Amino acid sequence: MAIEIERKFLVSNDNWRQHTTSSLRMVQGYLGGNANSSIRIRVCGEVADINIKARVIGVQRNEYEYMIPVTEAEEMLQLCDKPLIEKTRHQLSHAGHTWEIDEFCGENEGLIVAELELGAVNEQFERPDWLGKEVTEDVRYYNICLVENPYSSWQHGH
Repeated sequence: MAIEIERKFLVSNDNWRQHTTSSLRMVQGYLGGNANSSIRIRVCGEVADINIKARVIGVQRNEYEYMIPVTEAEEMLQLCDKPLIEKTRHQLSHAGHTWEIDEFCGENEGLIVAELELGAVNEQFERPDWLGKEVTEDVRYYNICLVENPYSSWQHGH
């Protein structure tokens, strides 16, 4: 069984930008799914995948991901709920860990979320100076929820 262990944070400043090692534009959408799972289609450059993830709040959940042809993924995106999630994923390393910083655009413009995948739920990591409030348990920051309730519609932005 594939298990994802991930923590999500807001960023407190732009200091992370000077340490970015790569940036890649992504478009993703969600098909069907149910109360227990989500089905995501993602196109990232010349690569595409389909992802099935348990809809569980918290640090750990089951996840399955498979590569698919980009042309088929682009067709599937037309079937997805709108708005699609549009973002640039920046990667950087800090104290032995790889951070992914998602900078959203479109309906979620202005939202920046830092994600860290871990090998164990209780794995320790050094917090960079740009790391803000943890939002792992806040469903509003889950990508599938940003389709249903885009950041642009939030009253106070957080």
